[in-house]
Amino acid sequence: MYKLINNIQLFIDDDEGLTVVEYVVGAGLIVVGFSGLFVAFNGILASEFSSLFSS
Repeated sequence: MYKLINNIQLFIDDDEGLTVVEYVVGAGLIVVGFSGLFVAFNGILASEFSSLFSS
């Protein structure tokens, strides 16, 4: 029983896993932000690219 409690305490005290989760959440927010920008500027980007490649 002591070994189980000790392992749980070591798991709770470990900070490495939290750092990885923070990086994943941050990367997800960046992806969502860029997706929002592309959705917001979809019409502008489409017209610019079509005029660029039609010349």
